[in-house]
Amino acid sequence: MLTNRSVVVSKKEMTLMEKIYLPAIVKGLWITFWHMFKKPATVRYPEQQREWSPVYRGLHVLKKDEEGRENCTACGLCAVACPAEAITMTAAERKMGEEHLYKEEKYASVYEINMLRCIFCGLCEEACPKEAIFLTDRMVPTEYQRESFIYGKDKLVEPTDNRVDITKRQKQLTEA
Repeated sequence: MLTNRSVVVSKKEMTLMEKIYLPAIVKGLWITFWHMFKKPATVRYPEQQREWSPVYRGLHVLKKDEEGRENCTACGLCAVACPAEAITMTAAERKMGEEHLYKEEKYASVYEINMLRCIFCGLCEEACPKEAIFLTDRMVPTEYQRESFIYGKDKLVEPTDNRVDITKRQKQLTEA
């Protein structure tokens, strides 16, 4: 014993009702019966869609400007701001003839987010001076392999034909 305190334990005999467990069984059945009439806490997912909060932080997206050029300049502020160290990037210089692809002289040739490490805090989008990365209202799709949770530019850069609308969430943040 770590202390000098002693505990007196008394062995109380069980009554006949306690030995046959009848009151405990009846109480358990009553609780089960009572829960049958309560509103369920879950949502039947495929049939019913849950309404998300307007400030929900979901899947990341690397935005493009109106001309379809990437906004990211590989400054690394998002990677420095990330408390989970989930963002890695490699910077490269823009070559002649790539002006239609990248907005600035420097761009991120490799930009990866490890979604298993990401805590969806939103510090990366707050730290970005070029408004290149945003968290959208979309859910991260489920996968079966760990390697498929490392999102590169192929999954992060928004497609030109299907732009991601981030204005709803941004309006909510500025009003608060």
